[in-house]
Amino acid sequence: MTTSITTFLTYDTQAEEAATLYTSLFGGKITDTMRYPAGGPKPEGTVLSVTFELLGQTYIALNGGPSFTFSQGFSLMVQVETQAEIDRLWNKLLENGGKAVQCGWLVDKFGVSWQIVPKQLGEMLSHKDRAKSGRAMQAMMGMQKLDLAKLQTAFEGR
Repeated sequence: MTTSITTFLTYDTQAEEAATLYTSLFGGKITDTMRYPAGGPKPEGTVLSVTFELLGQTYIALNGGPSFTFSQGFSLMVQVETQAEIDRLWNKLLENGGKAVQCGWLVDKFGVSWQIVPKQLGEMLSHKDRAKSGRAMQAMMGMQKLDLAKLQTAFEGR
């Protein structure tokens, strides 16, 4: 089967800026930049779309105009191994106008929602010992940026 699914993100005018930020954070690359031809709704040469890759996944960012916005009903979840990686991504995605939300969620300056989550959290929340998973859940609910050490301490009941 040759069918594929690609995440398509539509911005006002910031597609190239967003793709550049995201590829810098995740070691990805921009693979194509399409520009408006003459006769388009925007000036010739203006960026129409940017195709980029993050961790082997293809994304397309389109400059669609001011009527396109994002909502928290869609987010990109990033699972990481360490607190240092949580801190790095959290801080970079919040720069220049991002907003911290709750439970590891944030909204970047472009309006895209992200979840920056330690891989260990899924194991904690689905653990067969419901007391442990409940403590981890309670700890998570009180956080904006997730703190792996505090989650682990709550999970273990220390």
